[in-house]
Amino acid sequence: MRPQILIIEPNLKIAQVIEMELTCEGYQVNVMQDGMEGLLETRRSNPNLLILGWELTGVSCLDICQRLRLTHSSLPILVLTRKDQVCDRIASLEAGADSCLTQPFNLGEFVATVRALLRRAQPNNSEVLEFKNLVLDRRTREVHHNSQQIELTAKEFDLLEYLMTHAKRVLSREQILQNVWGYDFLGDSNIIEVYIRYLRLKLEDHQTNRLIHTVRGVGYVLRS
Repeated sequence: MRPQILIIEPNLKIAQVIEMELTCEGYQVNVMQDGMEGLLETRRSNPNLLILGWELTGVSCLDICQRLRLTHSSLPILVLTRKDQVCDRIASLEAGADSCLTQPFNLGEFVATVRALLRRAQPNNSEVLEFKNLVLDRRTREVHHNSQQIELTAKEFDLLEYLMTHAKRVLSREQILQNVWGYDFLGDSNIIEVYIRYLRLKLEDHQTNRLIHTVRGVGYVLRS
């Protein structure tokens, strides 16, 4: 699946140049101009990378960064700041941006930065996944929590594996449904809630701190 990139940039000319360049690089690109609409779309579609222009309408670039980080989103964010404004770059990084580029920027450097951010955010593909005191072995399909083996059904295991692969990243119900149950799933629409509850009962009997959190209106995230 091609990485999805969302651009929120009020300057249509700049947005179109970026969109064309990234599309040629093989990425799936969506462009929005209004800050608030862009924030809502970010939460709805959960892209692989968010690119923010500086002078947004509706809600500021810094506010978007801060709101996303308040929900513990690990979404990579690239901010395009104004020329020679060091204070903009500092403010962006402190608000939660992962990287900044000053406009006008070199397209080669821009694409390289995009690749680096996406590479850094790639999920863990190792055979053994670990998160806090939770260990999942893909080869044996065994799960241990606080050194005790946890018996999971096949679908419970698949769901936990997906959450651990994207630990600390908020996953929408649509993403979970597509990646754990498949695109052609026609069963109960509440199936995700049911299996999240099963996992919580099995994992949280051993400690008071919740591991699987509900992000209201978005989905679920595995975090301490």
